[in-house]
Amino acid sequence: MDSVDHRTAWEHPPTRRAWGKQLAINVAAFFAWTVSVFALLAVLAVFLGPGYAIIIVPFLVYSFHRAFLQLFIIPWVFQMRRVLRAYPWQLVREASYGLAKRTDVIGRQFGWFEFPNPARPDEKLPLVFSRHWGVGWWHRRMAPRAASEIKAQIGVVWFAGDPRFIGVIAAPSANGTMPRRFRFLHQQTPAVGGLSVTDWGATDDDIERGRRAGVRPAGM
Repeated sequence: MDSVDHRTAWEHPPTRRAWGKQLAINVAAFFAWTVSVFALLAVLAVFLGPGYAIIIVPFLVYSFHRAFLQLFIIPWVFQMRRVLRAYPWQLVREASYGLAKRTDVIGRQFGWFEFPNPARPDEKLPLVFSRHWGVGWWHRRMAPRAASEIKAQIGVVWFAGDPRFIGVIAAPSANGTMPRRFRFLHQQTPAVGGLSVTDWGATDDDIERGRRAGVRPAGM
């Protein structure tokens, strides 16, 4: 892995700008979908009447679902900031990834990336997208049948975290100077077979850093 020249990812000014943009987009989406709910209710009640409910209700339900979903996404954006404040960026070239479910991972998984264990670089550990929220862009580029020029957009990925615990992954901008499309990756392997993070060579300092990033995986 190549490192970005900052002690933590948060000290990288383009990262703070990109994170702020992502937060703003999610907050704007929450208000936009919430306004849509009330606007559709107003249209139904004032202009159309109950007879048009069968037409309006599907759009109303979808708008409510999207607004409700944003209530879960926005806290995750702040959780990503904790990871970015604890770990530096690393530029990972040609990382292994896939969409098929791995048998060594427990729980929900919507694609995975492998990164070297910091204690044993020859050992690769999987981190997974544990939620489906916002991973469509990544899935299209991770798909086995994706065109080579599409896959090339994740030929280099930005990674902040520790694959024994948790991480934030991002795609490079067009000029490669800043990250974008931040997404969480979770470690969901340690509980299998009673493994502990110390079996992966995690020291007390590593564990404390993981705690500062806001995570308590099995074995911590």
